[in-house]
Amino acid sequence: MKRQDQFRIFYNHTIHPELMRLERLRLRLLGLIVLSALVLGGLFVVEAFIGEMVVMLWFAIPITLYLAYLTFRVRRFVQTFKPRIMNLVLDFIDDAPNLGELKYDANRDIPKDLFLQSKLFATSAPVYSGEDSIWGKVGEMDFHLCELKVQELSPVRSGLDLVFKGIFLHAAFPEDTHGQVILWPRKHRQFLTREVKAFTWEGGENADKEILNEDFKEIFMTYATKTTHVTGILSEPMQEAIVRYHRLTGKDLYLSFAEQDIYVAVTEPRDMLEPYLFQSNVSFELVRGYAEDIQLLLGIVEDFDKTH
Repeated sequence: MKRQDQFRIFYNHTIHPELMRLERLRLRLLGLIVLSALVLGGLFVVEAFIGEMVVMLWFAIPITLYLAYLTFRVRRFVQTFKPRIMNLVLDFIDDAPNLGELKYDANRDIPKDLFLQSKLFATSAPVYSGEDSIWGKVGEMDFHLCELKVQELSPVRSGLDLVFKGIFLHAAFPEDTHGQVILWPRKHRQFLTREVKAFTWEGGENADKEILNEDFKEIFMTYATKTTHVTGILSEPMQEAIVRYHRLTGKDLYLSFAEQDIYVAVTEPRDMLEPYLFQSNVSFELVRGYAEDIQLLLGIVEDFDKTH
């Protein structure tokens, strides 16, 4: 509760003024779009009245260039909004104990090979795109998270199937652990046949019997390689922390612990701090939601750091 009150004060004094400056930019851009739409509509009305297509052909090139300019302005607004607000949010978050300086890059992503090494999803990830990277240190653990969208060719129809869309996190523990543990949402087990088969083919097996937390067993399927000491990697406090995260967010959570690496995938349909164009972005609840998502994810890494 105290941290929430502190964020409200920080929002009022630091984030809200910046949101208001960006809101003025949005309104100017929106006015330009509306004016442009009226002018273009007027040109089409004139062309329809005159009935001479040659008139519109004369204007085709300048209209195309102008539309490209408007697209550039919209893209620049988005690229301006996210770093300004995200860096302010991170300034607040990294003041917490046990957190080092957090950095942000809107155009950086986690390398595809790390995503594949997690073995959370049975795919070669032929269509892989990421953005909005945040990285730093939690206790003794380095971490990197970003938004990812992973797709593959559909085997039953033309087009692409969505494999994963959300936030993907990789953290590295400074000491070696041995074996691999994978957690998949139990409610999606019918859609995870490929993933389970791929992991068992490499020597994995169901390890639910080693989990004593009944809430955890209800939410997750646990698989591990045969020589893995599951509770040595996935301690009871860690299980409680993961259950707590799931209940607080209600989001689907996938985790993989492999040697000293931790991989966390959280499904998220919305983009991280993607600004609106046709409605106001001045919203405490909107910004607080993203701040809480990041804090809860880092909390999992922090709990793992503390319990190991």
